[in-house]
Amino acid sequence: MASNMACARNLNKNQLGGVIFGCTTSTIKECLTNQLFGLPAQHFLYVKNIAPGLPLFLFNYNGRQLHGIYEAASSGKMNIDSYAWTSDGSERTKYPAQVQVRVRMHCQVLAEYQFKPIIIDNYYSQTHFWFELDHAQANKLISMLSSLAVAPRPFVPQNLPKRTAIVQRLPSSNKREESGVSEPPLLTDDFVNSHDSIGTSATANGTLCLGENNQWMEASTSNSMVECNEKDLIYMKLKELALSSEFKDGNMIGRGIGGASTSVMDLKHETHDDDDLVTLEKKNGGSSLDSLDYPAIIVQLCREMEELKTFKQEQNQKMASLEKKLAEAEQEIHRLENRSMKLESTLNTSMRLSGDEAPIESTDELYLNLDESILIVGGYDGVAWSSALHSFLPSHDVLRSLKPMSYIRSYASVARCNEELYVFGGGSGSMMWYDTVESYNAGNNEWTLRPSMNKEKGSLAGAALNGKIFALGGGNGTECFSDVEMFDPYVGRWICARSMLQKRFALAAVELNGALYAVGGYDGNEYLTTAERFDPRENSWTRIGSMNASRGCHSLVVMNEKLYAIGGYDGITMAPCVEIYDTRLGTWMSAEPMNQGRGYSAAAVLGDSIYVIGGIQTDEEIVDQIECYKEGRGWEATNLSAVGKRCFASAIVLRGD
Repeated sequence: MASNMACARNLNKNQLGGVIFGCTTSTIKECLTNQLFGLPAQHFLYVKNIAPGLPLFLFNYNGRQLHGIYEAASSGKMNIDSYAWTSDGSERTKYPAQVQVRVRMHCQVLAEYQFKPIIIDNYYSQTHFWFELDHAQANKLISMLSSLAVAPRPFVPQNLPKRTAIVQRLPSSNKREESGVSEPPLLTDDFVNSHDSIGTSATANGTLCLGENNQWMEASTSNSMVECNEKDLIYMKLKELALSSEFKDGNMIGRGIGGASTSVMDLKHETHDDDDLVTLEKKNGGSSLDSLDYPAIIVQLCREMEELKTFKQEQNQKMASLEKKLAEAEQEIHRLENRSMKLESTLNTSMRLSGDEAPIESTDELYLNLDESILIVGGYDGVAWSSALHSFLPSHDVLRSLKPMSYIRSYASVARCNEELYVFGGGSGSMMWYDTVESYNAGNNEWTLRPSMNKEKGSLAGAALNGKIFALGGGNGTECFSDVEMFDPYVGRWICARSMLQKRFALAAVELNGALYAVGGYDGNEYLTTAERFDPRENSWTRIGSMNASRGCHSLVVMNEKLYAIGGYDGITMAPCVEIYDTRLGTWMSAEPMNQGRGYSAAAVLGDSIYVIGGIQTDEEIVDQIECYKEGRGWEATNLSAVGKRCFASAIVLRGD
């Protein structure tokens, strides 16, 4: 449920007006060279609805800029190129939801602040948005980009074979017709069509050919060709004016079409000096162009175009500099906000201390007491996806930042093994799933990269058993898994273990009395009530009693040798309900519900209390309230505020069991 929420609007084919694809500075060149756009597999839910001709746009995450306008040259498919965007082609692509593309119009890029108001309804966080566009959004983006159209400056692939000449005929009438056009290898229709008004020389038989000697320029001279195109455009437009009703003199450019006199285009290639251009024009008979000072106009236009290009480059550099400063300022603001929240939390804690409580002499001494702390890993706070690791001390409502992970992680799982915290799987928030694993050592506040799992997956569950870590179920956006992988720190690799009896995505799992328990989840069709247990002595999974309510993206903890299944999504709503499993009785019993329904929360047992932190409500609002449960007292809504809003995070107690 939540994974679909985070990656798609779920527009049907008739509602889909366009699609934005993502790239980075390191992948944009390959996207444009291979004329192929791609997204992670879970986005195929709507990529499959792309039909040829649908408007497409390309968003560069590094520069926060939108490129366009492109259009689909094929239907959306899986694995058009199974090895695209990989370093050496030795591994399969991470972006298999693909579509072939072509350029519809070359336009200046749009900064995020320019296009964001158009697709503001697609933003589900400050910096993340759904890529599906309805017709109104796509039309507005096309209109904005069209107003910034520029002369095409295509990327010319290197090491191309020699191109065949592209011939365009000028008939004797004032209207132009095209005939005999052959497309060179690896160039799009749009590249050819964009040059239908650009020529370089008039031949004796009345044809125009791009490049000297009637040949296309080689890839090695592509840069000079691009530089000449804008000047060629000026000459060609003036030639069209000469052919119009305003200029009828037989000694003018039109006469060159019959092969009798030197054309302006010939003069451009035969001269290198502006004054020579004027002199040669006068030698040709002093046509009626003399009264209009036609060559001087051309020279002036060329000079103005050079000035305009210089001005445009300066403005682009200034814009890039300002955008960089804006991004840096936003990061600094976010850092200061977090710092302010921590300072306020510390101040409030000091003010709340009563007379019989010992004052806090040093926050460092306070944070070192991991026996009373809950570690909160990654997630999303409503503003940004996080790689942070925090130590939360409920007794004093204090949150401390520890060294962050190597990756931004949400939908990940955690386990404690050999006094270290292991974090595995999950995703970046844009639904790019990980197979990576890292562990945290509290003694030196350091993270260590560990061997990767065999599959990329998120919304999985994890637990430690007999000194080994188990990664259970999960999914990758298109598949739900029943797989179980096991990691032995002494062996140093993940191996396949006995699979569960059911596929389970967004499940929860724990270890109790030497056995693993996997509870609930989503199997691809429905949310589950079922649960199962793995006994390593028998190396098999067996079903245990089913819960009374179906649930996924819930929490599961152990307290007093009982399992507590807390909250989650039941297929309709984020529920507050809680069920308790007593292993001696083998049955689930309904317990007092939480005060607030939530899913994708983080839960941990500290001492004799269960703390449930953050999560998402049915209306997709992020919860900022922490609830606490104690046997005999039930659930209490606390005033703990140091953590704030948090969802898709994981929580664990590293010490104190």
